[in-house]
Amino acid sequence: MNEAQTLFAALRQSADSEAVDAIERLVQEAPDRHLCRINALDFAARTGIDEERAIAAFLHGARLGLFELSWNVLCPGCGGVLDAGASLKNVQQAEYACALCACGYEPTLDEMVEVTFTVSPRLRRIGAHDPSGLSPSEYMRQIFWSSGIDIPEDSFEQLLEEITLDLVELPAGEKALLSLTLPSEFVIVFDPVTHTAQFIDVKGEPTRERQTLSIVFNKARAATTTVTLHPGPLRLTLDNRTDMRLVPGVYIAGEKMHDVLGKRKAFLTAKRLLSNQTFREIYRTSTLDVDQRLKITSLTFLFTDLKGSTDLYERVGDLVAFDIVREHFRVLHEIIAAESGAVVKTIGDAVMATFPTPDKALAAALRIRDAMHSLNSQRQNEDLLLKIGIHEGPCLAVTFNDRQDYFGQTVNIASRVQGLAVSRSILATGAVVDHPTALALLQNDGIKPTARRLPVRGIAEELSVYEIP
Repeated sequence: MNEAQTLFAALRQSADSEAVDAIERLVQEAPDRHLCRINALDFAARTGIDEERAIAAFLHGARLGLFELSWNVLCPGCGGVLDAGASLKNVQQAEYACALCACGYEPTLDEMVEVTFTVSPRLRRIGAHDPSGLSPSEYMRQIFWSSGIDIPEDSFEQLLEEITLDLVELPAGEKALLSLTLPSEFVIVFDPVTHTAQFIDVKGEPTRERQTLSIVFNKARAATTTVTLHPGPLRLTLDNRTDMRLVPGVYIAGEKMHDVLGKRKAFLTAKRLLSNQTFREIYRTSTLDVDQRLKITSLTFLFTDLKGSTDLYERVGDLVAFDIVREHFRVLHEIIAAESGAVVKTIGDAVMATFPTPDKALAAALRIRDAMHSLNSQRQNEDLLLKIGIHEGPCLAVTFNDRQDYFGQTVNIASRVQGLAVSRSILATGAVVDHPTALALLQNDGIKPTARRLPVRGIAEELSVYEIP
């Protein structure tokens, strides 16, 4: 048995066998570019494998060394990768600038940080392991563009050629002299290695006189500027003052470029991965630095609490009560994970969990309530009476007590809404119930929530809270 077979055999011990089989075929048969920054959601869609099982398989694969996990900061405009690192700890800047879009963005974990998987060189050597050896077009495809850009498989080179006036490989420390004819278009000179761009606004009367422009590439990531030139001949000097090979190109920023960049597909976001139970179990303490505070614009929190647990311990004794409570935790973990959520922490008999969207939290809450009813029926008593509260909103991803956690008013409200619930009840705020995906879930199941206005400690006005029957 060779090393690859040994690694995949180990992966089958911890991940779904169907997902592992599909991943093994991918590694054995796919072209190199399909093994660089693998989009786990796209992989799941193409293979028909459940997304959560696919994500879990890639995570276990990364743990075993089959894949290199990467956290990539993206430009929400063009979809380019602005920075990449092996850990979320690398996301340290208050703002990331995209030279191609000439815009700066405060990073959020919802859509600006993707998580991808690249095959390890110990499993298979691919071109992206040495990006300086990739052709300019493959560098753009594999290294610069994010996994959420829906790049056409067969026509990418042709599309790139249609918007390209010139494209060169520029060795470290060397210069290139290009002779171009500028069209009456907006033109961008862009190098994806140094993330350097120069805008050229080509307008006015055409000229026959040769115009000149010089661009210096270094590692400083200077702000993008615009020069105005006339349609006509241009002598462009490109000066590489770095120790890397660069691949600067001169592109027409018209409709065809926007068409290429405008086609998007779902990708694995940092927000979703932080709410993945497998991820939290594998990467317990190494997600964020103590002083990091990363914004999430929308996350759904679910809090549960076991009503009357003190009476339960008194009535049946510590040993029996412990077994009952442990079984309740096991069921909660199982359901929460199945609905794309993760248990952040337990506090006594209470659970705090997160979900990427409100519908997943609602689905989990309904399943949890049914599961507690089944457990009570099996025991022929009413020992497990849960109170559940759900709220959605912005928050901060932080580290508390050496564990990845969340902070903010959204968390506080979710906890206090749970405190308003009575046994067996599910309370959700308007932010949850009014969300389109949650509303569709409730309508499909024929559930009609009952609205109430309730005072919530710490909130000036009464809050719209819905009881889910």
